[in-house]
Amino acid sequence: MSLLFNARMYSVNASAKADWKTLMAWVVQRAGLDWQALDHDAPAPLSALWARDDLGMAMMCGLPFALSRPRPRLIAAPVPAPQRYGGRPVYFTDFVVRADAGYRNLEDTFDGVLGYTIPESMSGGVAPYHHLAPLRHARGRRLFAGVVGDLLNGRGVIEAVASGRVDVGTLDSYYLDLLRRHDPAFAAQVRVVASTRAEPIPPLVATAALSERQRGALRDALLATGSAPEIAPLMQRLLLAGFAIVDARDYDHLADMATSARTESFARL
Repeated sequence: MSLLFNARMYSVNASAKADWKTLMAWVVQRAGLDWQALDHDAPAPLSALWARDDLGMAMMCGLPFALSRPRPRLIAAPVPAPQRYGGRPVYFTDFVVRADAGYRNLEDTFDGVLGYTIPESMSGGVAPYHHLAPLRHARGRRLFAGVVGDLLNGRGVIEAVASGRVDVGTLDSYYLDLLRRHDPAFAAQVRVVASTRAEPIPPLVATAALSERQRGALRDALLATGSAPEIAPLMQRLLLAGFAIVDARDYDHLADMATSARTESFARL
């Protein structure tokens, strides 16, 4: 059976999707594997993608990875190139407001409306909850007059902020960086007023059973992306320094974060 590969999570628009597909095809070919690309575009739920059993390589949010039993096979994780990532396989949640809004910082948005993607998203829901919860405790009352969820992805958050439907929204920082590269006019509608602490970035996983030879070949190919001259322009467009081999235990604490976030309703912030 031919396995499949997909990078839906960071396919922020058509050009980014094409670049991801080209990069993954290069990796698969270098690894000596005869796999095919799988399209799984929004609004099809990512959960349906991750539920498949024929994925040889796909990007998966770190939280569902941490919660999955059994877990998919971990391959590697992207290392974003911008300086803020420090050459590590991490990312942040950025709190964004409309570019022309008068807000100077996150606290200025309090008593407004908060928008987020989905509560089971690490960057869209759980990480911002943990950033905001101590501020809610210190304030002694709700931070926001209202909360709007189910904005689906980063584009939905930007649209909600730009239209005035919400005052501040939560965005995966690498997603926003890619939008600035591939769709700068759209991304320029918002600006960042605060960010969470770094968390392990969504990894590449396999839901299909891979042999040690296959997984080793994939890892070798992914590690080679940072120095292969023929794909250097592609890596630059995807803002990637390369990929890193990560430990599944790096993601364990995300499950604990999600449990505490569910204990206190996100909407009560």
